[in-house]
Amino acid sequence: MSLNEWSETIILAETGEEPTFSDDMSSLMTIVEDAEQGSRGMPDVVVNLSEVDYLNSSNIAQLLRLRKRLTASGARLRICSVRDQVWGVILVTGLDKLFEFHDATATAIASLQLEA
Repeated sequence: MSLNEWSETIILAETGEEPTFSDDMSSLMTIVEDAEQGSRGMPDVVVNLSEVDYLNSSNIAQLLRLRKRLTASGARLRICSVRDQVWGVILVTGLDKLFEFHDATATAIASLQLEA
């Protein structure tokens, strides 16, 4: 996974396919936990799923934990570049109502900047 500090307030996480997806999300949660303890404040997060072909229940649970942690701290989460087969899982599970999705990384980042 590539974790990029896009700006001082936005982290871009480009996730990989399983089994790296779980490792990627664990690394991202570590960054979020460190931010909670730091003085800089919680960053907003954009998760790019362009390399993910499927989501399993563990992946979904990780995304939900990330969302809960970020919203509790007043930070925002955007998910972008979702493939069709993953989008089917998102629709069936109702996650489309919990997360904000964007077609591309640029539009996800722009949405965060426009709401600031």
